[in-house]
Amino acid sequence: MSRVRVGGFSISLDGFGAGPEQSLEHPLGRRGRELHQWMYGTRFFRTMIGQDGGSDGIDQSYAQRAMDGFGAFILGRNMFDPARGPWADESWKGWWGPNPPYHAPTFVLTHYPRAPIEMEGGTTFVFVTEGVEAALDQARAAAGDLDVKIGGGVETVRQYLRAGLIDELHFALSPVVLGQGEAMFAGIDLPALGLHVIEHQASEHATHIVLAR
Repeated sequence: MSRVRVGGFSISLDGFGAGPEQSLEHPLGRRGRELHQWMYGTRFFRTMIGQDGGSDGIDQSYAQRAMDGFGAFILGRNMFDPARGPWADESWKGWWGPNPPYHAPTFVLTHYPRAPIEMEGGTTFVFVTEGVEAALDQARAAAGDLDVKIGGGVETVRQYLRAGLIDELHFALSPVVLGQGEAMFAGIDLPALGLHVIEHQASEHATHIVLAR
C-alpha cells in the first residue's frame, strides 16, 4: 500500500506553519513567505516557476523529495482558495494559474460541493465533502503504487495526524519567529502517534527533520 507523507512543510522556530490573516494578498498569512526562504533559491523551485539556475545541496535535495514519488495530493480548502463558506466565485481555480505544480489528482477538503476542475499538466482538483478518511480513500485509489501527499495547510496536517493516518513527515525548521499564526503542534503528541525522528540535516537556511513510524 502507498504511504501517506508530508513533505517540505516549513515551520517557524515557535511552531507556526503559516502566518495569521490569510488573504488574497497574503496566501500564507502575514509573514508566511518568510518560512519558505530555504526553498526559493533552489534549482527545483526555479525550474518550477520557469526560471534557470538555482542552488544544489541540502535544500535542493529536500525540495525535490518534497514533490517526488506522489500519485495524488490532499489539500485543505484554504490551500486552494482564500474565501470561506459556499463557493461564491467558481471562476477561481487555485493560486497557481492554469498549470498547478501537482500534475496528479488533487483532492480538496471542503464542506461545500463543487464539480471537479481539470487543469493543464495533469492536475485535476476533486472536491471532497465527506471528510479526511474519504479523501484519503479516493487519493489512495488514484495514486496506485505511488504515495499520497498531505499538502497542507496546517489544520489539514493536524487532522490527519490526529487520525493517525500519516506515515512520514518532513518539516523544514526555518530560522524565523512569527509570534502568532497557525500552530502545528498544539495538542499533538507525536511520540504517542508512533512518530520519531529518523533523519535531520541543517543547511544555511533551514534544519530539515524527517519523522516516521
